Amino acid sequence: MLAARERYTQEVLPELKNRLGHQNVMELPRMTKIVVGIGLGEAIQNAKALESAEKDLTTITGQKPVVTHARRSIATFKLRTGMPIGMMVTLRGKRMYDFFDRLVGIVLPRLRDFRGTSPEAFDGRGNYSLGFKEQIVFPEIEYDKIEKIRGLQVTIVTTARRDDEARLLLKLMGMPFAGE
Repeated sequence: MLAARERYTQEVLPELKNRLGHQNVMELPRMTKIVVGIGLGEAIQNAKALESAEKDLTTITGQKPVVTHARRSIATFKLRTGMPIGMMVTLRGKRMYDFFDRLVGIVLPRLRDFRGTSPEAFDGRGNYSLGFKEQIVFPEIEYDKIEKIRGLQVTIVTTARRDDEARLLLKLMGMPFAGE
């Protein structure tokens, strides 16, 4: 089986060129980055939550995460501007394609009652977001060593201008959409 980058250049690009009718290869949609993030509302009270989430994200992506901070204060949540409230990793290049391969080939089939990803989760600009309720669906995470089950968000950013082009790109790359 071909790796994601080779599959894109050898199989997906010619098919996209054929279906979309573009002459120039640079007009065709492609994945630019994958952003994996964890929101940590509990980090306000528990500073150790950042450390365990950083360990989990590093294990899942193979890259050190960046801490995200609150942009404004919200008194009801006891949140002040600048407090750490999450972390994220931006994957590009080879790591992005490797993560996409693992996501489509290993992680999604491991989900309970999985019937495909939602074909409606596009943002109108060709980017696709996908949420997980628990990080233990990734095979790299050892269930015995996690501190707390946390959800995470995966966003696939493409150069597609429209959602239908991005959906076609991801479908050809192997994303299992529900109802197709």
